[in-house]
Amino acid sequence: MSNVVLPPETVISDRLWNRSFILCVLNNLFLFTYYFAFLTILPVYIMKSLGGSVKEAGLALTLFLISSIAIRPFSGLIIQKLGTKLSFRGSELLFVLFAFGYLFADQLWILLLVRFIHGIWFSVLTTVAVPVANEFIPEHRKGEGMGYYVMSTNLAVVFGPFIALIVLQYSDFMTLFQVLTAIVCVGFIFCLMIPMRNAQITSTEKKLVHEVQSSTQKTAFSLHDIWELKAVPIGLVALLTAFSYSSIMSFITAYAESKQLFTYVSLFFIIFAISMIVVRPWVGKWFDRKGASSVIYPSFIFFAIGLVIVSFMPNQWILWLSAVFIGIGYGSLFPCFQTVAIQSVPKERMGHAIATFFTLFDFGMAMGSVIIGVLIAQFGYSPTYLLCALITVLTLFFYQAKVAPQLALRQ
Repeated sequence: MSNVVLPPETVISDRLWNRSFILCVLNNLFLFTYYFAFLTILPVYIMKSLGGSVKEAGLALTLFLISSIAIRPFSGLIIQKLGTKLSFRGSELLFVLFAFGYLFADQLWILLLVRFIHGIWFSVLTTVAVPVANEFIPEHRKGEGMGYYVMSTNLAVVFGPFIALIVLQYSDFMTLFQVLTAIVCVGFIFCLMIPMRNAQITSTEKKLVHEVQSSTQKTAFSLHDIWELKAVPIGLVALLTAFSYSSIMSFITAYAESKQLFTYVSLFFIIFAISMIVVRPWVGKWFDRKGASSVIYPSFIFFAIGLVIVSFMPNQWILWLSAVFIGIGYGSLFPCFQTVAIQSVPKERMGHAIATFFTLFDFGMAMGSVIIGVLIAQFGYSPTYLLCALITVLTLFFYQAKVAPQLALRQ
């Protein structure tokens, strides 16, 4: 078993924005800028350059998600066996190497193969990156710090598509792939700059490792090796929230186009990001001072209101107004969920908790994209977004019943 050791100045400092944490945020920002840029343009590339169909374009997106979800439950075990340092840098190195594969994917089957393998390393990388960043956040500022870390992912939702569309406006897909490969390489440089080394395991940790190993010897392979049950309740909350949020990520562009508002969608994501950034300092500090529920309850309400507003979208002003509520609501919920998952387990089980959390979250996004697409085809956009708002409210009550009492006991 291996942990992350902080540089001396980080251990004794209460500064949130220490050098190591900044590097973690930058690494995450560049990684997800690459990810969301590809998510935006890959279907267009398949249909225009490779002569694929809409179904094949969807398959390319789904294969990445399938391999990611399939490996996610085992990510915690991989991190435990290989250690944090090797898992982190090794998975990012392999992710970068396969990013070069798109430069040579001139046939559909090659592209699909690259997508499938790429998803494996993305799963391990995004699982281990969270506990690495968490180690560099002062203990009493975990909520605030993790909020800023997750905000880098949400900013990438804006930067990625913006970069992709700008490059394609003036150049071709091959140039775009080169630019995106350069972006993910810069992220890897930040990864290598993060100070990490294997720690000496304490006597307590040795005892815990011995207990785990003894359990493993008794039962060659158990659910405990890949799943963290303490993270399941908040993971289920994240699953239901991701289901509703997939209506925004997957269909807001098509919805806007159906209303002749396509040109205003890019500003939707910019307003989303600005709204999230504006409330971030308050959200993080309130989380640390008053607890998770003090942030999560109002955030659920904001998110639900945003979905109701977007369901009645007569013009661009209503579209942009919904972005404010969704940015404040969902933009605050996700980092809170992730922090709760981390804080629900001991440090040596953190990788398993994050793996469990993201497995459920990814499944919610994947399931939502499929089911919401069917609902839109059957009933239309407006009723479907209203249904997502209702699901969000019901998720609030599920959180109140299953997660909030556990948090109250720990405070």
